[in-house]
Amino acid sequence: MTSSDPEKLMAKADKMTKLSFTRWNADWKNAAVLYEQAGISLRVGKHYEKAKLAFEKASKGQEMLSSPWDAARHMESAAAMAKEIGSWNEVADFYRRASELYIECGRSQPASDAVAKGARALEESLPEEAVNLYINACDILEEDEKEQMAFDLYRAAASVYIKLEKYEDAATVLLRWGLAADKCNAKNSQCKAYLSAIIVYLYIHDLKQAEQCYNDCLQTDAFMGSDQFRSASKLLSAYREGDTEEIKRVGQSSIISNLDHVIIRLARKLPTGELNAFQAGAAREEEGDELDEDNLV
Repeated sequence: MTSSDPEKLMAKADKMTKLSFTRWNADWKNAAVLYEQAGISLRVGKHYEKAKLAFEKASKGQEMLSSPWDAARHMESAAAMAKEIGSWNEVADFYRRASELYIECGRSQPASDAVAKGARALEESLPEEAVNLYINACDILEEDEKEQMAFDLYRAAASVYIKLEKYEDAATVLLRWGLAADKCNAKNSQCKAYLSAIIVYLYIHDLKQAEQCYNDCLQTDAFMGSDQFRSASKLLSAYREGDTEEIKRVGQSSIISNLDHVIIRLARKLPTGELNAFQAGAAREEEGDELDEDNLV
């Protein structure tokens, strides 16, 4: 057994951190170095479970030394090892802890990146947890007024929500992306986000919410003069008129083809329900408006 044997390094480090009658203070400084060396060696040897434990201990050592940056870095390594062995709950926990440690350093970008890595790792196995991590990553950047760096995260979160068939949540995230883009003066992204949200509402056959979303988006000058605005207007008009062919034609348009793939797939399937109900509902609303006007006379 050589001095570079990871098992020996771990044992030596463990001994340094245990208090006894002859050792009154833990030697975290040297132990952290040994844990890191053991973790690297075990990772190279593909002993991922043991490497995970080594990096966890290296992270704890750096915390004890009041070095949150190095602690976060080792915690990310532990998360990567947890991913290798399919320990998905640990993946989430470790990346969250790494993010918290980066925040202690005042570093929002790596803090957001850490939970985003966790989200990407969990999309297939734990999609609910993945979307929570994506939202967490967005929150971190928004708090630091770095919304422009979160655009891909909003899109990823919306995509996972759609896969989970949580369409209203997806629309909410898309609108949140639109507001963030507005703050950054990223007009093209803003308009794409708004049109995408409207398409999501149409996909779940909620014309009322789609129109409300459309009217809210009209409050922004950027959307009013955009190609996305024109596509949304055409879609809603076609729904009101019960024109299935026009809905399909707009769904195949180049403007919609430039949206994210998950949104394009939804748009290509429109309309998803009977249009007669929409027309009847619109007629009732018009009659109600006329009665209201009479009451005002």
